[in-house]
Amino acid sequence: MSAVTAHHDHSHADHAHEHDHPKQSFLYKYIFSTDHKVIGIQYGLTAMCFLLWGFFLMMVMRWSIAFPGTEMPLFGHLMGERWAPGGVVSPELYNMFGAMHGTIMVFLGVVPLGFAAFGNYIMPLQIGAVDMAFPKLNAWSYWLYFIGGVLMMLSFFLPTGAAQVGWTNYSPLATTAQIDVKNIFFTGQTQWLFSMVFLISSSLLGSVNFITTILNLRCKGMTWMRLPFFCWAMLVVGFLLLLAFPPLEVAAVMQLADRLFGSSFFLPTGLVEGNKHLDIAGGGSPLLYQHLFWFLGHPEVYVLILPAIAIVSDVIPANIRRPLWGYKSMIYGVLTLGFLSFIVWAHHMYLTGMGPVVSTFFQITTVLISVPSVILLTCLMISLWGGSIRFNSAMLFACAFLPMFGIGGLTGLPLAFSTIDLYLHDTYYVIGHFHYVVAPGTIFGLFAGIYHWYPKMTGRFMNETLGRLHFWPSLVCMNLLFSPMLIQGMAGFHRRWHDGGVAFAGTSSGDWMGIPLLRLNEVMSFAAWGLAIAQVPFILNLFFSIKGGKKVKSDNPWQATTLEWATPTPPGHGNFLQEPVVYRDAYDYSVPGAETDYSPQWLPEGVKPEEKLTHMH
Repeated sequence: MSAVTAHHDHSHADHAHEHDHPKQSFLYKYIFSTDHKVIGIQYGLTAMCFLLWGFFLMMVMRWSIAFPGTEMPLFGHLMGERWAPGGVVSPELYNMFGAMHGTIMVFLGVVPLGFAAFGNYIMPLQIGAVDMAFPKLNAWSYWLYFIGGVLMMLSFFLPTGAAQVGWTNYSPLATTAQIDVKNIFFTGQTQWLFSMVFLISSSLLGSVNFITTILNLRCKGMTWMRLPFFCWAMLVVGFLLLLAFPPLEVAAVMQLADRLFGSSFFLPTGLVEGNKHLDIAGGGSPLLYQHLFWFLGHPEVYVLILPAIAIVSDVIPANIRRPLWGYKSMIYGVLTLGFLSFIVWAHHMYLTGMGPVVSTFFQITTVLISVPSVILLTCLMISLWGGSIRFNSAMLFACAFLPMFGIGGLTGLPLAFSTIDLYLHDTYYVIGHFHYVVAPGTIFGLFAGIYHWYPKMTGRFMNETLGRLHFWPSLVCMNLLFSPMLIQGMAGFHRRWHDGGVAFAGTSSGDWMGIPLLRLNEVMSFAAWGLAIAQVPFILNLFFSIKGGKKVKSDNPWQATTLEWATPTPPGHGNFLQEPVVYRDAYDYSVPGAETDYSPQWLPEGVKPEEKLTHMH
């Protein structure tokens, strides 16, 4: 019987294959590595740094909203007199931070952490592969992402500041912004476009690699219906990136041409800037840019959320000791979701004046796409029924993910209808809806994945007490931060008011059930700062546990069934000690007649899982 399928009682000799390779320097082993696991960790740490920076931008914005015209403590004077005169956040600084907050959180934070970090580390292990199909392409993908992120960060230090016209970068405003300088190349708006070209190129390389790896490198016995749902979701996300990102890259290149070379792909005739007509050919279409952006923008929503759903679909079965309910329904649901995500983009553009026939089509497809989302959520919730639930930190975040994502989805349904969207568009209602999907939704799923796979990556558990100190304040503060936005939005509060809507103070819309809606700005801002404090236990836990966490005593500490738990801890070069073979489905928990409540994929019938120390010395 092979070492993978037997009891895994190995000596040092079994690791001899790891020493057959020439010793690498630290630089090539950990910085310029082509190992999918190292690249996954690189993506994860880099993305979390960007998330932290994007979160800081949001906290500055919340100060301006809650206390407009008031000097910001600690950081006010660090912004400089140009952007924060007297330590007060200016409208220009608010616009800059708003545009960069959205860009950083979506393109530099959540997508790289969910798809690139977890996908790179976990997916090859789950299919029994020794690495990605194209290891060097994988390294290129990370470094293009890194270069794009660095360019985006450096734009803050340019004389013009970073981009200031929203994370969507709509033309003609974005094309003509910051053009009154000597060298338009060295402006935040131009560097935003260059950065996006690097980031999108990175995603395209990664998507090709993921698709090829899943299609071609599955181990013996890993049929499509034995594939963990995590890998199915990564496959769909790979196709979403491959098909949806090129239009935005083309749009970025065309907008660069408009800014730098005088073309007019998106600039209409007769455009006036600074009380003078622009010297352009004209004839361009601003709506063309919106179509190109949102053709990416809506598949992008599922690029954000599907990795979180995929992670939760692994965390829940392992912690309830039951199979994933409706596994095949979830597969068909995620495939349908991927298809429908390409024919709903114009629901972001109802205000552009599309006719009733076109708007009706997009209303129908937008309502239809909620069906596979509900299928995925329902299957995960039903899986909990009758389970023997183990409430560790990963499971707490996974369980909280379900209602948070549900609220995000339900609040999005009214926006599917053009008559309602005309009123709610660009209000705080849209912000509340989207952030319920991405913040307590997606990010809770990502936290669940970190707590779940941390023992496999490091050989140590994260501290459970710190995990709970991280979870409960985060859950409370997330809801205090985003639920009032739905109320303000229905009252008509605009999403881009730097003063939080002071003009509403004396109007009939300024109160809700006798409560001044402006006071909700303070509630939400204090919740945002409380949420920042709640992340301190996580940061301490993440780094302290590398050396100080409790050591795992098995390669499979959660007694899970998928193939990544058959590797040494942490996995070495080549991942597996011998070629893995899959004998059963991905989620065989509590199988009738089995001697244990879990039956790993790599064990044949009749072989009991080994629960003692396995590969580790």
